[in-house]
Amino acid sequence: MKPTRRHFLACSAASFLTADCDLHAVQPEKTPQVIAFGYSLYGMRTLGLDAALEACAKIGYDAVELALMPGYHVEPKRLTRDERRRLRERLRNLRLSLAGLMENLPLHGNEQTHRDNLQRLQAALDLGQELAPDGPPLIETILGGAVNDWDKMRRQFVDRLGAWAKLAEKHKTVIAVKPHRGNAMNLPRHALWLMDQLKSPWIKLAYDYSHFQHRDLSIAKTVKQLMPHTRFVHIKDTRIAEGRATFVLPGDGGIDYVQMLREIHTAGYRGCVCVEVSGQVSGQKGYDPLAAARRSYENVAPAFTKAQVRRR
Repeated sequence: MKPTRRHFLACSAASFLTADCDLHAVQPEKTPQVIAFGYSLYGMRTLGLDAALEACAKIGYDAVELALMPGYHVEPKRLTRDERRRLRERLRNLRLSLAGLMENLPLHGNEQTHRDNLQRLQAALDLGQELAPDGPPLIETILGGAVNDWDKMRRQFVDRLGAWAKLAEKHKTVIAVKPHRGNAMNLPRHALWLMDQLKSPWIKLAYDYSHFQHRDLSIAKTVKQLMPHTRFVHIKDTRIAEGRATFVLPGDGGIDYVQMLREIHTAGYRGCVCVEVSGQVSGQKGYDPLAAARRSYENVAPAFTKAQVRRR
């Protein structure tokens, strides 16, 4: 058992998913000075849910992000009340914290798409409260839109995120939106503009440096800009091949995770650093989800020790 999990294992079963073990709390003075290392089941779609959770625990991850999109393990409409209860118990028994719920709710569609997304968001909020009623996990999503359409779409983004914020406030759940290099919101300045317009405690950011890598945007600068609004961190890497950026597993593309961990910890982040295996990786012929999870852990876990950042 690795020493960095002592704090986590000390949490009683009764308080496992409460504020004391809350991964998305945003008040450092009230939370442990540690960061959880998690894995997103987005990269384990071909495994059964129990097998995926057991693998994450066995490898050594502290937390998981569950994927809610159609066809994934935890699509809300597929889960009965009993299955939700069993999932909560399974997480507790495996000592895996619930870092977040991944959805894919683009804001660039028509009004019917927006209404449909509000229904999906409502289902995600309900699920989060059933899985962790004392501290619902945040919901993480990208926002969609074409990469060059920021100026055309930003007002629509603000309006529709305003509707999201009302739902999130009702459920006391943070929604973390991620700048994505292939979407309309793809730069720090875009994300900061949104935060300034919304000024909502319920709409915050997910930080993923791979979307800034190879774009003349440093770890230090992007952390300084975005961490005050960040409530979730994804990690993967990017390589440039034939002039095109391609996502790879974390540690396979040159990001300095020791520096990143130091920077986000110094900036006050105390949430989860969660591996996200890109669809560009999981969609490859012969992809092995267990091998990807193990390799990601082996590539990144030592960086916590080197950065002197304790894990939950």
